[in-house]
Amino acid sequence: MSAGWRTLLLRIGDRCAEYGGSADHKEHIETCYGVLSREYEHSRDAIFEFLLQCTEQLPHKIPFFGVLIGLINLENEDFSKAIVDTTQANLEDALHNENRDRIRILLRFLSGLMCSKVVVPSSIIETFETLLSSAVTILDDETGNPSWQPRADFYVYCILASLPWAGPELFEQVPDEFERVLFGIQSYISIRRHFDDIAFSVFETDEGHSPNKKDFMEDLWERIQALSRNGWKVKSVPKPHLPFEAQLVAGKSHRLSPISCPPPTPSQSSSEMLKGQEKHEADMKYPQRLRRLHIFPMNKAENMQPVDRFVVEECILDVLLFFNGCRKECAFYLVSLPVSYRYEYLMAETIFSQLLLLPNPPFKPIYYTLVIIDLCKALPGAFPSVVVGAVHALFDRISNMDMECRTRLILWFSHHLSNFQFIWPWQEWSYVKDLPKWAPQRVFVQEVLEREVRLSYFEKIKQSIEDAAELEELLPPKAGPNFKFHSDESNESTDGLKLSKELIGLIRGKKSTYDIILWVEEQIIPKNGTEFALDVVSQTLLDMGSKSFTHLVTILERYNKIISKLCPNEEMQLLLMNGVSAYWKNSTQMTAIAIDRMMGYRLISNLAIVKWVFSPANVEQFHVSDRPWEILRNAVSKTYNRISDLRKEIQSLKKGLQVAKEASAKNRKELEEAKSVLEIVEGQPAPAERPGRIRRLESHVKNAEDEERTLEESLEAKGVLLARAHEESKDLLKLLFKSFVDVLTERLPPVSVDGEIPNLRSGDQNVNFAAQNSEAATMEIDNENGADNNSEPNERNTKNAYNVGELEQWCLCTLGYLKSFSRQYANLVKHSNVG
Repeated sequence: MSAGWRTLLLRIGDRCAEYGGSADHKEHIETCYGVLSREYEHSRDAIFEFLLQCTEQLPHKIPFFGVLIGLINLENEDFSKAIVDTTQANLEDALHNENRDRIRILLRFLSGLMCSKVVVPSSIIETFETLLSSAVTILDDETGNPSWQPRADFYVYCILASLPWAGPELFEQVPDEFERVLFGIQSYISIRRHFDDIAFSVFETDEGHSPNKKDFMEDLWERIQALSRNGWKVKSVPKPHLPFEAQLVAGKSHRLSPISCPPPTPSQSSSEMLKGQEKHEADMKYPQRLRRLHIFPMNKAENMQPVDRFVVEECILDVLLFFNGCRKECAFYLVSLPVSYRYEYLMAETIFSQLLLLPNPPFKPIYYTLVIIDLCKALPGAFPSVVVGAVHALFDRISNMDMECRTRLILWFSHHLSNFQFIWPWQEWSYVKDLPKWAPQRVFVQEVLEREVRLSYFEKIKQSIEDAAELEELLPPKAGPNFKFHSDESNESTDGLKLSKELIGLIRGKKSTYDIILWVEEQIIPKNGTEFALDVVSQTLLDMGSKSFTHLVTILERYNKIISKLCPNEEMQLLLMNGVSAYWKNSTQMTAIAIDRMMGYRLISNLAIVKWVFSPANVEQFHVSDRPWEILRNAVSKTYNRISDLRKEIQSLKKGLQVAKEASAKNRKELEEAKSVLEIVEGQPAPAERPGRIRRLESHVKNAEDEERTLEESLEAKGVLLARAHEESKDLLKLLFKSFVDVLTERLPPVSVDGEIPNLRSGDQNVNFAAQNSEAATMEIDNENGADNNSEPNERNTKNAYNVGELEQWCLCTLGYLKSFSRQYANLVKHSNVG
């Protein structure tokens, strides 16, 4: 594409970018149409691609581009016909490739073209009925597979999501056919299975989680019914076609070719377990796009009709989707949606709902962090106060928040503050210092401060909370190593100090790893034992690598064989992790990094990490610190990352092997052809090719065969590694959930004789924790945020004796993380095909 044409597209894009709010739609459309008309003869194909790309990547401007195409249709029917045919083909392709976003956007685009008289309304009805028929077929026990209801729901959702744009025109042009579609949707809603998404709820005890709560499809259908009763009047959908309607009706409307949906996925078995697996696969392939997070009270959020809220949410989600790699452009389009009223509160709720979406947000959490930062800068007078209000509202409900969402919120909040000089009205939260150490609000503040220290430094964060000096107690210890064998008068003559100094001398003397291992085996183990040797070696190496992350990685890379020699089994690996935790007791971050790197070098197994995390000392920290959970999350993620990496390597090797086989076959063919060409020399047949070329072709064949053999061997080796990684993941899963079961069994209250599961939320007087001693059992129950009703704390008589409120919180936190790891495992199964 020429530089002049790029400039033209930029000019069009600049004009289109202004389209929104209360701008003069007619003026902008006429300007853009004039530019396109002048360049049409020279750049028809470029304009064609440009319009199709804009409609798919700027879907909130579909009405605008629909009018542009409608105006072009007045002069060039073939051009608009090609647009319609291409869109229909793209929709068909998206349906069969299960490209959910493209299906949804293209249906909206066809609706926009219909409003601009480019597409016949009856064609839209036929498309809707095809999708609806496929959805009903999927739910049929005989011809379909009800386990794949999420796909059927998605098809109907796409129809409903198009109606704010298409509904008014269909109601006016083809009312009877449109009524038939609505009746079909009503019938579908009545036969589908209600979806209970309590497992994916941000808040554990949301008042909306009642048996009568509507799921997402039922809620959207109710909004569309309300829109129908209101005469299909939608304020949030711009109608730029109305000023041009007298012109547009003169154009020819085109029919859509019939579309076909992929056949229902047949059920593989009548087994309930396999059906459950199919349902899970369907849920993962067709996830719910949005789970609304009602953060603000109704009197604060913008007052808009339910369907208008849905439309603005769709526009916000579309911008987040198509600008996920361009944070500044994303923020720009978010603040300039074609909506005539303010929507900052709704925008904040929608972004936070995506950030906290379970099981996983659509994009990496850092993306939402950056978008929120840019929105605060783009709307300095409005959005920062909205964000502050959202944080306070979420903080008030933190005790009911899902543990995984709580962790995400901590990470987001600390990062957000780091971009605004760590300024926050901490004095408003200073009361958490007086709450028990396990109270959710206190733990939240504590973890945020710890993360802030990671992003800055101790003195800076301490200064940032000087207005709430009470919170200094919640700051993490000033980071620094706790070297066991440091020099001072009290331990100057100890064996550990002497051996540590000698080891440092060997390392600085550039002794080989073999020499150091030999020294350990001869000088330390015979006299002091293997455990002492591990203590000296690990503490000394950690101290030498304590200056920075790079120093640590360098030390482990060079001397990991020494540690590996001393840690041949899980028992020694547990001692190694105890040593790491003791050395970095003042730095959660460095503890997690060191253990993670050691697992990367296979000095520590994932099973050993699980056992260490569930050791008694760490179990006591489950409800008061994220330290053990961070290490466990890293171990689980690294285990499945290995599987994912191996699968990618195997796919790459398979492609390379296929190329190598084709190259080998080609070289052999060339060699055979060269040898087959003969000529008569002195009355005898002889090869016509020169001997040099024959030798060169033979060399090519040999090299290709060697390359093919090497790739086959590598593929076989990677296959063995993948099989072993799968076995490791299964062992990890078994041990992980067994460990959860064991610790929870010790502390959870028993199920009543009538099968009623006790409510662990504070305030339930009927909960009886069997793990408590008799003294703790008589204590009053603490309130929801952890404030103890007794003025004096009780002493624990046993290691696992908690007061009632604390034990409740321990159980809730542990169960919350169990649910989190269950979701993580299910999601990793989806992406890595773990059995």
